[in-house]
Amino acid sequence: MIKIKIDYESSYITNIKVTGHANYDEYGKDIVCASVSSVVITSLNAALSINDKALDVVDKHGLIDAKVLVKDDIINKILINMENMLKELSKEYSKNIKII
Repeated sequence: MIKIKIDYESSYITNIKVTGHANYDEYGKDIVCASVSSVVITSLNAALSINDKALDVVDKHGLIDAKVLVKDDIINKILINMENMLKELSKEYSKNIKII
């Protein structure tokens, strides 16, 4: 199961952690893992394209850990949009994705 933990301070996202594997299909063919990865990486890259110092991202061995280093409304909107897309995926694949 993919576990997604999103921390807030006030109304700002402060940390995003994604761990695990969906186990929807075999490694390399898992559309759930691919979807989650695409949403997360695209969103983090969008935030970094606006401000390359906005996030500290660790991406290794199936773990994505992103600390938000700035309180910026645009960056926060991108990350909230990411959270909303992940929530929609978790509705469809509740056995494979858990948002904490």
